[in-house]
Amino acid sequence: MVLNYIWVSFFLVAFVVALVKLVVTGDMDVFPAMMDATFAQSKTAFEISLGLTGVLSLWLGVMKIGERGGLVNALARWLSPVFTRLFPQIPKGHPVTGSIFMNLSANMLGLDNAATPMGLKAMEQLQELNTKKDTASNSMIMFMVLNTSGLTLIPVSILVYRAQMGAAQPTDVFIPILLATFFSTLAGIVVTSFFQRINLLNRTLLLALGGMCVLVAAAMWGFSRLDSVLMNQVSVSVANILLMTIIVGFILAGMRRRVNVYDAFIEGAKDGFQTAVRIIPYLVAILVGIGVFRASGAMDYLVDAIRWLVEAVGLNSDFVGALPTALMKPLSGSGARGMMVDAMTTYGADSFVGRLSCIFQGSTDTTFYILAVYFGSVGVRYTRHAVTCGLLADLAGIIAAIFIAMLFFG
Repeated sequence: MVLNYIWVSFFLVAFVVALVKLVVTGDMDVFPAMMDATFAQSKTAFEISLGLTGVLSLWLGVMKIGERGGLVNALARWLSPVFTRLFPQIPKGHPVTGSIFMNLSANMLGLDNAATPMGLKAMEQLQELNTKKDTASNSMIMFMVLNTSGLTLIPVSILVYRAQMGAAQPTDVFIPILLATFFSTLAGIVVTSFFQRINLLNRTLLLALGGMCVLVAAAMWGFSRLDSVLMNQVSVSVANILLMTIIVGFILAGMRRRVNVYDAFIEGAKDGFQTAVRIIPYLVAILVGIGVFRASGAMDYLVDAIRWLVEAVGLNSDFVGALPTALMKPLSGSGARGMMVDAMTTYGADSFVGRLSCIFQGSTDTTFYILAVYFGSVGVRYTRHAVTCGLLADLAGIIAAIFIAMLFFG
């Protein structure tokens, strides 16, 4: 229901803004631009789904081998002490635990192509446990918020963009991004636990969250000692080695269990194709709404209004120039990436705004895109508190990014 209101608001706000621009300024191009955006975004949504088909088929095929080989179940049993508290609706040792862990691990390493299929597989398994098929369960919402909070240990693409834009030290935003995305994830867990009345003050969860803090600190320390070229080489190598190890490990586990790994792969790959087709309408809906909102100029007016408010209360408005990236990130990953590049082009890659836009880009994920794809793939219509928790996690990441950027570069 919340997603319905937001989607309708995109169109109504965009239409009003465009009408005002036409009447007041005589801008005759605004409505054609909005219509062009609807066609362009519809095409983009189909191309995204088409592009996902091969990747989904590959990784869901690999996951099916992992299930038949017993590795996913083994991983689920190992993680049960933590996940039974964070996801109390999931039975102890259920295979979905392993799928969730693999999805989150892929996200942490910036492996988007692997993370999405694993996430969709996890969402399908959560739907099997869901008693109300058209309504998001607590476990689904917690899983989605963990995805939208965007915890990433290796933001390779952002560092590459900074290098291309001529940054003197492309890796100088690495530690700030890690800190901002960590606070976003932690806030998402806390807020969702509050809604779902999950007690975080128990020994197991405190040890798990503490271990995550240590892991983030260790990664920050290790990568901060590398130069930009070596950091990129190490991160890319780790990602590729991990992916190939997963594929080969699953195949070997299947062979050990005398599984016909080829047939298992084909069975999983068929599910991947069907999933890619199912998400097309949901992607078209959300991307068209976002495209119309942007084309109308509503995003520009929103940023100008925020700048006026910040300056009216006497605060430093230097960060406002980077806000388009932060405001676009929950709506569109490619849109936010474009805003980040535009900020570095306009203000300079080593400017405060240029660096902050990169931190915004890495601090959270595309909330509405993930919500539309993940829930749409299993036919969930009523998202309950998912949007609220996801956006609060995004807000925490944005606020943390501003303060961290001021601390490091202000």
